Amino acid sequence: MIDLYTFTTPNGRKISIALEELGLPYTPHVVDITKGEQFKPEFLAISPNNKIPAIVDHDVPGGLKVFESGAILVYLAEKTGKLMPTDAAGRAEVMQWLMFQMSGFGPMFGQLNYFSRTASEKVPLAIDRFRNECARLTGVLDRHLSSRDYVAREYSIADIALYPWAAGVRQLVPELFSSASGILQWLERVGQRPAVQRGMKVPELQR
Repeated sequence: MIDLYTFTTPNGRKISIALEELGLPYTPHVVDITKGEQFKPEFLAISPNNKIPAIVDHDVPGGLKVFESGAILVYLAEKTGKLMPTDAAGRAEVMQWLMFQMSGFGPMFGQLNYFSRTASEKVPLAIDRFRNECARLTGVLDRHLSSRDYVAREYSIADIALYPWAAGVRQLVPELFSSASGILQWLERVGQRPAVQRGMKVPELQR
């Protein structure tokens, strides 16, 4: 059994999607980052960077703690032998697109969201800088997906990492995606997967 500590963010949903795809039993625990619950000592003992998601794998004696969404995805893929090719070329392809999401696609759109919507002071230079970088990254992904069904040779943790971000930020800056037919077709293809649909609903918050 795996304990999943998460919230309704793209990074959190990566892991619930992966767990659903892999068919691993898990219990989701809400860490409400809007209330500062990520700073509680009991959560910091699991995720010292005070970020969701994090897991505790109780299949490992003593309970194995893993934080950072990319590290969790790789761990789950290696644990099950699924969603990650075993040959060097296939693994490299998945890993490079996973890193593309972790280092660029997620952080840049996160910064754009902050400076354009959340920040109390609107700084045009910052908004333009991150919007331009987001446009560039969207173009990179769209060109790549224009000739293939999935990010790598087959559906993998790279798709799982990118999907919640692309699905969410499409609503933030729809103009960047209006002509991105490769991404739009991929979003529809991945979004039709039952495990993805289930994972996107985790956690269900009590209102």
